[in-house]
Amino acid sequence: MSQKHYHKESTQFEELFEEQTGHERHLILHNDDVHTFDYVIESLIKVCEMEPIQAEQCTYLVHYKGKCDVKTGGLEFLRPYRKGLIERGLEATID
Repeated sequence: MSQKHYHKESTQFEELFEEQTGHERHLILHNDDVHTFDYVIESLIKVCEMEPIQAEQCTYLVHYKGKCDVKTGGLEFLRPYRKGLIERGLEATID
């Protein structure tokens, strides 16, 4: 089985499992020691549609704790947010 085919089947399985169990995932923003607080706050407001105070709090958590749970939801719901953060040069994962 090719790697591409395996990944497609794996993703389909994850989505089916999530749909059947109601399993939620978390979009995690990680500290990168590169971007400014203002840039991260602006990114969270624009990409994740956060209120400014929420984005500021999340940015401080990322700075001091190393990561912050930015959004919770299904895999398909979180993917565009992760992509947007990554396109802005930030480190984000879905766990």
